[in-house]
Amino acid sequence: MDQKQIDRLNELAKKAKSPEGLTEWETAERAALRREYIDAVLGNLQSQLDHTYIVDEKGNRKKLKKKED
Repeated sequence: MDQKQIDRLNELAKKAKSPEGLTEWETAERAALRREYIDAVLGNLQSQLDHTYIVDEKGNRKKLKKKED
């Protein structure tokens, strides 16, 4: 997600709080931009966690693993 899209999302959020509100098209656009933003944040977090290691008291590095359900 680039800065232009983030700026548009902020613009729509500000307009939604104003008395005039959003049109149906703007509401759909805001929902799509929100979903894209959330996906980008989750992707970045997953990438960061994939490169995270736990170091024990002996200095051994263990890769962080997913929790089993």
